[in-house]
Amino acid sequence: MQVQEGAAALVMEQPVADIEAATEAAADALLPALLPDPGSEVVTADTVAARSDEMRGLLAAIRRLESIVEEETVALATGKKIDFDDFSARKSRSMLEFVRLMRARMHLGGEIEITEEIQRLREKLERNRSVLEMHYDAVREVAAIIVKAVKDAESDGTYTGRAAQDGK
Repeated sequence: MQVQEGAAALVMEQPVADIEAATEAAADALLPALLPDPGSEVVTADTVAARSDEMRGLLAAIRRLESIVEEETVALATGKKIDFDDFSARKSRSMLEFVRLMRARMHLGGEIEITEEIQRLREKLERNRSVLEMHYDAVREVAAIIVKAVKDAESDGTYTGRAAQDGK
C-alpha cells in the first residue's frame, strides 16, 4: 500500500515526459507477485466470502439437479412406477435454477470443483437420456402391438384382400 501511495505522489510531482520513464523503472524494480487487473474487482475478504457463497449455491443447484436425474434413472431402471409429469416438472425447475445461476456466475465456470460437478451431471443426464429412450422405445412397441390387436379384433375381413386373409 505504501509503495502505491509513494508511486502516486511521485507521478503527481513529475512532468508528463518523466512519468512514463518512472512508471517503467518502478515496474521493473518493484513488480508485485499478484497484480489485480484494473478492470476487475478488488479481491477482499468479503469478495472471497461472496464468491464462496456463490460457489456453494451453484454446487447445491447442480447436486439437486443431479439427484433428481439419478432418482428418475434408478426408478426407470428398476421398473418402479413413475410419475413422468412430476419428474419432468422437477427437472425443468431445477434446470432453470441451474441455468440462471450459471449465467449470473459465469466467472465460477473455471472453478475445478464446479467443472467436475458439471461433468458428473452431464454423465448422469446422458445415462438418463439413454434409459428414457429405451423406455419410450418399449412403450412404442407395446402401443403398436395393442393397435394391431384392436384393428384385428374389429375387422371381420370384409375389406381386406385375399392375401391378408391367407396370412401373406
